[in-house]
Amino acid sequence: METIKEKRKKLTGSKAMIQALEQEMNRDSNIFIMGEDIGKYGGIFGSTTGLYDKFGSDRIMDTPISETGFIGASVGAAAEGLRPVVELMFADFHGVVMDQIYNHIAKIHYMSGGNVKLPIVLMTAVGGGYSDAAQHSQTLYASFGHLPGLKVVAPTFPHDIKGMLITAIRDDNPVIFMFHKTLQGLGWMDQIDASLGPVPEEAYTIPLDKANIVREGKDVTIVGVQMMTVEALKAAEKLAEQGIDAEVIDLRSIKPIDKETILTSIAKTNRLVVVDEDYYSYGITAEISAIVASEGFKDLKAPIVRLAIPDVPIPYSRVMEKFVIPNADNIIDSVKKLVKI
Repeated sequence: METIKEKRKKLTGSKAMIQALEQEMNRDSNIFIMGEDIGKYGGIFGSTTGLYDKFGSDRIMDTPISETGFIGASVGAAAEGLRPVVELMFADFHGVVMDQIYNHIAKIHYMSGGNVKLPIVLMTAVGGGYSDAAQHSQTLYASFGHLPGLKVVAPTFPHDIKGMLITAIRDDNPVIFMFHKTLQGLGWMDQIDASLGPVPEEAYTIPLDKANIVREGKDVTIVGVQMMTVEALKAAEKLAEQGIDAEVIDLRSIKPIDKETILTSIAKTNRLVVVDEDYYSYGITAEISAIVASEGFKDLKAPIVRLAIPDVPIPYSRVMEKFVIPNADNIIDSVKKLVKI
């Protein structure tokens, strides 16, 4: 018989985030949330819906349109012992607050000799697919992952979203928590199956440094992040019909990258395809390829294949946007060529 602790309920990505935030705010009165439109509106991507009515304006703080101001304020709050969760509406906006993120949030713990902790969670929306054009459609995983002093995570499925958000909130280090718009399961966006999944009702944690093998296989390893994991799983199902058994790894953690899981998989499959919704140059595909080339080269039987957005701004045109973002068909074509080598 199912126990209370084992009860699960199907939640969307956004509702998994809300549940994580509510449970953690009930647990610790030092946690508060601030950002643009996160109060009565509930966040434009539904990440804080209903929390304002429960916790009030002292702990759910709507801010002016001044990212520099409220993200800067989170630094002082965290240094004084509070645990701020801050929503930067789009990852694209991080350029406005680069000084706060790069020179303060990421470095103060180190520069203080470990005496000042900054337990800040910076939540931010990523991803294209909605014709939001070049300034509202990027993922920028690598931009954040490049910065020492930050943990950077990008969970895909609702179960991981809740567990990793709770872990991030409890971590004494600053964490960039990147959630994908398409995986929020919002009614005004295209609904996909991956945005809904079983989530335990109780609080639980998931490590911030572990990838997850979401499909086992023996012929090729496909590493993806968020929507590219979803596309990789679609590709793997179609490849299986053609006799090609693909292993799919959901990266989940951008910084640090779980090298062990990737290298172990390569030792089994001997082939690697890395697919990313970030830009091609200097991105996640390049980093993972470098890791495998330097530490797992002996296991490779074919060149590494990288699929990512070309080095162009994300187009506004829906047709052009779909063209630049990798998809299951691109993955299938690449894997079939790779397996034949």
